[in-house]
Amino acid sequence: MFGEESTSNFILPLIRISFILEDYKENKRELDKELERFVTLLNQLLPHYHTLLKKKDLSPDELQRLGDIEHYLLGVNAKILDIKGKLEQDLFGQSLHTYYKLKDSAKKGDVKAKVKLEKMRDGFIEALNAGDIINFN
Repeated sequence: MFGEESTSNFILPLIRISFILEDYKENKRELDKELERFVTLLNQLLPHYHTLLKKKDLSPDELQRLGDIEHYLLGVNAKILDIKGKLEQDLFGQSLHTYYKLKDSAKKGDVKAKVKLEKMRDGFIEALNAGDIINFN
């Protein structure tokens, strides 16, 4: 009886993790596919935009199309910047959360946490030196 409870308590979290990983893999595939499609469509639109932009005498229809494309591209750019900002905030926030958890564990004597903390510090210093992170102090 003890062995059954112990096994089920161990297997259920593994099953949940397995489902999460499968969802992640499927979501990653779908997202990669959508991003590739987005880039393909953008690469089809941009040459048309550049052609209209370079043209000296535009007809009223061409001028309208140029304005529509430009307006659309500005909106796309804003959405991309919003997505980029959310990703940076999530990644940076999670990194800080992990850093401080490791720091607490390292203070309590966890040797593995100390090693991971040093690696994170080295990574942060490298990012600061490369200009990837801005130090506001």
